[in-house]
Amino acid sequence: MCDTLIATKLATASGIAIFGKNSDRHPNEGQQLVYIPAATHPPKSRVQCTYIDIPQARQTHAVLLSKPFWMWGAEMGVNEYGLVIGNEAVFSKIPANKKPALLGMDMLRAALERTTTPGDALHVIVELLEHYGQGGNCTHEGMLYYHNSFIIANANDAWVLETVDRQWAARQVKDVYSISNCLTIGDEWDFASQNLVEFAIQNKLINSAAAFDYAKDYSDTVLTKFGRGRNRRETTYCILDEQRGEITPESMMHTLRHHTAGKAFDPLNGMTGVDVCMHAGFGPIRVGQSTASMVVYLNKERPLIFASGTSAPCTGIFKPLWLDAPLPDFGVAPGASFNPESLFWNHERLHRSVLLNYSARLATFAEERDELEGIFVRGAMNLNKSSAKQRGDYAAQCLSESLAAEAEWLKRVEGVAPIRRSLLNRRAWDGFNKKAGMPRIN
Repeated sequence: MCDTLIATKLATASGIAIFGKNSDRHPNEGQQLVYIPAATHPPKSRVQCTYIDIPQARQTHAVLLSKPFWMWGAEMGVNEYGLVIGNEAVFSKIPANKKPALLGMDMLRAALERTTTPGDALHVIVELLEHYGQGGNCTHEGMLYYHNSFIIANANDAWVLETVDRQWAARQVKDVYSISNCLTIGDEWDFASQNLVEFAIQNKLINSAAAFDYAKDYSDTVLTKFGRGRNRRETTYCILDEQRGEITPESMMHTLRHHTAGKAFDPLNGMTGVDVCMHAGFGPIRVGQSTASMVVYLNKERPLIFASGTSAPCTGIFKPLWLDAPLPDFGVAPGASFNPESLFWNHERLHRSVLLNYSARLATFAEERDELEGIFVRGAMNLNKSSAKQRGDYAAQCLSESLAAEAEWLKRVEGVAPIRRSLLNRRAWDGFNKKAGMPRIN
């Protein structure tokens, strides 16, 4: 379960658009930050996506992706032209295709590599969707099949695209918008597939075209409800709406850390609790958690990326990055097993320790987290027009400082006694940790 947000230039404090996303996946599904340079490919060559291969573009653009280790595609990313895309799982009365096809994450990467504007990206995704279809298992652990929605944006334009099978509808975003694990486009859109309404009639979702509502008529009645996609979407949209005209990168980061219960939040409780900042627990609904987060300040001259590279934004730090500057060393690529040399897994020791007494343990470093992150943001903003070397050096410095801070915070956290967990929660996390080969979590 994920959440993707956009505030266009009309809604931010600086007049510069800001994108944000949490990617929610299985706790042991390591997600990595990957830079792929621009490239020229031989005529008639093909590219292997997660399950199928498709014709390769003659020229592909440089991209920075946040991607689960096992797939070709990505949950979110930005290209050298300042185009950013995030995707969401959505569920419908129309069963998701289980046969291998393109994942939504594959279409996202392909659009970033092949286009420079939101309009062109939308066109590429739709073209791939209609030609190849979407389908195949979308998770590394177990089986999960779904349709996809997207937010596609740059400095001047933003769109939401929602798909079911090979049907789709798209709407331009004027100021703020958010999507979650639910369809949001009702009876107003700017573009749609030719037989969107007829397909609903043919599949007996509606009796006639009168009063057709895409979100209402296509949405399923189980996963959308229990995944609390509408609740989370309402939460993030209301936050953006209330902050209209005052949204900053810091406020977007704060929104991605949102817990509905506020200071009373306790991830050890419940089987169905789902938040914007998600923590796994026991049960089919809580098997996922926020495994990566990204905020992109869509400066027209040079987009500035703030990425966690780690799970649980409430326990981690957003670090600045630029596509045209050297990237810091994130360590070895994460997999499904613990590796302390990986940025993702190194952070998991802190994150999973915090969960044993969330409020008390988080309180030992939350204020410092915000202070350090604020220093990173202000420093990156001040350097945005500096040389690539200066910016690359600063990105490496921020990563180094964040790693040192997390090592110190882990010591503090382990000095606070854990609290008694429910049997179900303990069983769930013992299973996650054992499967990943985690060291003892104190």
